Amino acid sequence: MISQKERMLLQDQKSHEEMCVQKYTKYANEAQDQQLKQLFNDHASHEKQHFNTLNEILNGQTPTISGQGQGQQTGGQNQAMQTNPVGQTVNQNDVALTKDMLVTEKYISGAYDTVIFECQDHNIRQALNHIQKEEQQHGEDLFNYLSSRGAYPIQ
Repeated sequence: MISQKERMLLQDQKSHEEMCVQKYTKYANEAQDQQLKQLFNDHASHEKQHFNTLNEILNGQTPTISGQGQGQQTGGQNQAMQTNPVGQTVNQNDVALTKDMLVTEKYISGAYDTVIFECQDHNIRQALNHIQKEEQQHGEDLFNYLSSRGAYPIQ
């Protein structure tokens, strides 16, 4: 049984995940770069899984942590995003969409900290930790996309 405070925090996260699904889906349709479209679609799929996991928890079920997401998402995408081909122009709208999603992922990952610390049930904490790691991986994927195109210079 989850407390009222846990329920409130989990419902907030559920609404955040729903917003992520909407944004990633919308941005996938707007992006010009096919690689970015795929990245946004992949992340939208993971966010749907997160949304479903939060629904399970709110419905009193113990969530199952699947092996999807974190390990699969890093493999090919990071390799493909290592360098910007010479002469390739960077679509500024794609950059803006990616930066917006990076800010969104930073916020959501941080919000999971609070929820995790407030949860009493170990299994729920584990499931939320898993989701948070995937959110952090999304952030890394977005960062790598921007960085590989010179759109996120590190000073």
